[in-house]
Amino acid sequence: MGAIALNGAAAAAKEPADRTRLSSLGWRRWAPYQTAALGAHILAGIAMGWENRDRLSKQQGVTRLTVYKSIVTLLGAAVTFYAGIQGAKVEKLAGEGAEGATEPKPGSSDELRSAQKQLKVLQWAIPVFAGWVIVLGAQHGEMQRPENVVGGLAR
Repeated sequence: MGAIALNGAAAAAKEPADRTRLSSLGWRRWAPYQTAALGAHILAGIAMGWENRDRLSKQQGVTRLTVYKSIVTLLGAAVTFYAGIQGAKVEKLAGEGAEGATEPKPGSSDELRSAQKQLKVLQWAIPVFAGWVIVLGAQHGEMQRPENVVGGLAR
């Protein structure tokens, strides 16, 4: 939604300075909810790991997948945090104006150009990480089917 709708809508602003300002405002309003969701996801993962500690230690493959999913989750959180840092740079330099939220205009400062270039990639990397975690969560769910638990415990 952010990369397509928010940034796309901001790019339609008539004034170049409004394009980065409006996008930054939208992302800043979204940040507390994104942070809360990420925190809830991590806390729920810890709680589920604790509740499933016996299965984690005994069922083949569960620990490996849990570690893998945790790494992907933490990398996704780090990418999101880094995008926030770059977004703050863009917001600080919004007065320079831009073609769009992630597209600098000719003559933009190197700092704005660099932050926007990085955000152009990060805005797509974040949903990739989120989707990756969802797929790994589905794989975890499949490991809880009775036939998979029995087979994994037997191995």
